[in-house]
Amino acid sequence: MRADLDFAPLYRSSVGFDRVFNLLNNAQRLHAVDSWPPYDIVKTGENDYCIEMAVAGFGEGDLDITQERNVLIVKGQKAETKDGEYLHRGIAGRGFERKFELADHVRVEDASLSNGLLQVSLKREVPEAMKPRKIAIGGATFQNEPLQLEADRQVA
Repeated sequence: MRADLDFAPLYRSSVGFDRVFNLLNNAQRLHAVDSWPPYDIVKTGENDYCIEMAVAGFGEGDLDITQERNVLIVKGQKAETKDGEYLHRGIAGRGFERKFELADHVRVEDASLSNGLLQVSLKREVPEAMKPRKIAIGGATFQNEPLQLEADRQVA
């Protein structure tokens, strides 16, 4: 049994959050997600994050990391090697594709692979135009004068 959330009341008092509401609606529709490979998402600073994935047995050449708009895609495909006959195969080596939804203005800084642990560093960079700014009340007046280039000004 699944209860759908109604976001209609939020639409009345918010502007520009359509994408967030769509993400929440889509998350409700997701069915059981494959839990392999295991991963952690760590907040390492105010605007810094790290995704750590356990990819034992995969080398750098077996992994592909791509950022498309607001989605980070990590793929792993191991080349088949025939070293001998396996009597027991407990180390998972199957291919995988894991997608992570990224917020606006989050970019991938770098990725590293060490001791079977893939680490992808992310950073949120809010543009200057979107940072809070103080608005003066009645401090400056708007002038309707046309702009002049320095060369066009007449010297008195």
